[in-house]
Amino acid sequence: MKKLMAGIDLHSNNLVIGIVDETGQRLQHRKLDCNLHQVIGFLQPLKPRLASIAVESTYNWYWLVDGLRARSYPVVLANPAQIDQYSGLKHAEDTNDAFFLAELQRLGILPTGYIYDPELRPVRDLLRRRMSLVQQRTALMLSFKSLYTRTTGQTMSLSELKALDLAKTQTLYEHPANELIACEQKKLMEGLTASIERIEQVVLKCAKALPCYERLLTLPGVGRILGLTITMEVGAIGRFKTPGDFASYCRTVDAQRLSNGKKKGDNNQKCGNKYLAWAFVEAANFAKRSDPRCRRWFDRKVAKTGTVVATKALACKLAKAAWYLMAHEVAYDEARMLPELAIQRAS
Repeated sequence: MKKLMAGIDLHSNNLVIGIVDETGQRLQHRKLDCNLHQVIGFLQPLKPRLASIAVESTYNWYWLVDGLRARSYPVVLANPAQIDQYSGLKHAEDTNDAFFLAELQRLGILPTGYIYDPELRPVRDLLRRRMSLVQQRTALMLSFKSLYTRTTGQTMSLSELKALDLAKTQTLYEHPANELIACEQKKLMEGLTASIERIEQVVLKCAKALPCYERLLTLPGVGRILGLTITMEVGAIGRFKTPGDFASYCRTVDAQRLSNGKKKGDNNQKCGNKYLAWAFVEAANFAKRSDPRCRRWFDRKVAKTGTVVATKALACKLAKAAWYLMAHEVAYDEARMLPELAIQRAS
């Protein structure tokens, strides 16, 4: 009995399933609504023969992938960013796209993505929403300080702004319009702060149950929020075979294309995880201020390259160190992260 491969081209309101066999023959296809029961009803007769189902990684894949996996279907997540179709095709539409995913599986060349643990994924996404709330609060703070400077000619520090209560805010301005906008902004800031704190408490409970969280806090520059971010974004550290692979995923390495020693392009600079990229750059900025050894290494690097490159290089060091802490379950070793300083001292 020939094995079957399925490709699912997923959209916001419908999907197309294409089925091929081991020889590449197209057997059947179907356009369905984004309804799990309809998808299961179509695939159920084929389940004993299905070797793999490729689902296109769109923004709304959670319900489909989790639903199929919960019913023991062999699902992989296709990475569309790494899939290139032949540009000379005269005809391309959803059915062909679905069959194309199935064909790539049959050939064993389908680029796939990581399917995050469905139990922890909502917590990870909740932490991502925290970043959005922090950005909204920062925008309100800047607007509040700008209004104060425009109307009074004075400046207000961040600590003074945080210490203001609503009653004090009402006395800052004579004009009722300025008083109203200041009070409304202050209320919004307080509401966002309360939401951010609630999110942090929920995420912290989950992160503490993961063994890597406490070890990550020993890294220079990594505090509670950065530790939470790294812990929740990494998922299974075993999917990264080397520290270099992990550093690349964290966007802490150069994205260059060289030919005969000449730069031909930047390649895909957005390949990887933007949240981990932010976390390790922030950790590098904190580490160079708070850790003497990191500061010494950073100063040496700045003298040769510049501040931006040196910060990214320190972030790369921290990312590789984090990989060892999580993958090998070892304690942080500053001599191993910065061996150049040890060599310099020995000489």
